[in-house]
Amino acid sequence: MCLAIPGRIAELVPERENLALVDVSGVRRKIDVGLLGDDPAKAGAWVPIHVGFAMRKIGERDAADQMRVLAMLGEDQAAMREIEGYGLVVSRR
Repeated sequence: MCLAIPGRIAELVPERENLALVDVSGVRRKIDVGLLGDDPAKAGAWVPIHVGFAMRKIGERDAADQMRVLAMLGEDQAAMREIEGYGLVVSRR
């Protein structure tokens, strides 16, 4: 199953274009935000993440709803393993 898990952009990484640090349920990792195109990434924005890429911007309420749906489907832990498995984890809270 293809999973997208919501994360909140904590900061843009100044050393590299289209790279941002996001927080996903306490795990901070770097993702590519280049697919956002005409709607550039900003700190505080929520984005669904799939395979290390932000797919689009969503609202905080939509992010919470998406996490609830993943939990109801029993896919929330698999999504977190996917987030942690890219090798770009910066920190865990």
